[in-house]
Amino acid sequence: MVSIDTFRKLALSFPEATEEAHFEKTSFRVKKKIFATYDKIEQRACIKLSEIDQDVFSSADKTIIFPVGNKWGKQGWTLIEMSKVREELFIAALKTAYCAIAPKKLAEQIRQSENF
Repeated sequence: MVSIDTFRKLALSFPEATEEAHFEKTSFRVKKKIFATYDKIEQRACIKLSEIDQDVFSSADKTIIFPVGNKWGKQGWTLIEMSKVREELFIAALKTAYCAIAPKKLAEQIRQSENF
């Protein structure tokens, strides 16, 4: 299980990441582009992955990490059940989402860190 506090702390630890409201959700952005959202009511994260990364992370357990069930899912938007996901898996997925959206220079800072 991953709490919203853990989610927020990790997301905001990325270079130039910000937190903003996005409809009824909380969004995390880099350079105004969303890499993740949090739905407090559903206790779900939604992250932006490439199609390949989406497939890789979903293969861990399709009841915990799975594509959004519409055209957004086909674009890489992926849901994560926060009450069920292991913290290590969530951290890897969130870092991957950030690196997919962030400018190359910022993404490289995360990729070169010892924990990626």
